[in-house]
Amino acid sequence: MSRTVVPARAAWSSVVRAGETLTITDLHGNQAVDCLVYDAHDTSVRYSAPDTIHAQGGIFLTTGSVLLSNEHTALMTVVADEVGRHDTVGGACSKESNTLRYGHHTWAQHACVDNFLAEGARHGLGKRDLVSNINWYMNVPVEKDGTLGIVDGLSAPGLTVTLRAERDVLVLVSNCPQINNPCNGFEPTAVEMTITDTTTSTDTTTISGTTTSTGTTDAGTTSTGGGSA
Repeated sequence: MSRTVVPARAAWSSVVRAGETLTITDLHGNQAVDCLVYDAHDTSVRYSAPDTIHAQGGIFLTTGSVLLSNEHTALMTVVADEVGRHDTVGGACSKESNTLRYGHHTWAQHACVDNFLAEGARHGLGKRDLVSNINWYMNVPVEKDGTLGIVDGLSAPGLTVTLRAERDVLVLVSNCPQINNPCNGFEPTAVEMTITDTTTSTDTTTISGTTTSTGTTDAGTTSTGGGSA
């Protein structure tokens, strides 16, 4: 098992092997976690919001939702959800969208697209590899006329969502730095990423770049997830 505390506004990435689970913990409550998923062996196969939404017949993700790729193949499945629903349509904040929505004075503010580009570069990904993302914990209600808004979150401190990898996947996360709308309660906070392998008893914890380990795996090695501040 590996645990990584991702600081407020930071990025994180890791390969999650087939059969392993990834648990995202909202440590302080009301913190949006932007997420992209790729096939770890062929990143041209990546999460597809249209395929996922069409297959499940709804725009919100919760227990039982299958994250489908652009080839309509399963990448990950939500196996447990303590919140109830998560966003698929709100997108990732960027300097451009912040400027359009909140004014030119926000141009210098850090954004999720910046995190995705910096963390994705570690894996050979660029701007053309960014697609519509998932927003774990973000509350984006959609009205009957199609109007949507970003409102106060449904989460609370300590609530989790757990996903099982259906194949080896690369997961990119931006712990959303947005301060201009309620998606983070106007004050971004840390989250925790836990990767669990049922064949190992290793417990590895990373906090702001410091890693500690206890236990051993069946193969005598430890398993850790990547982190970036």
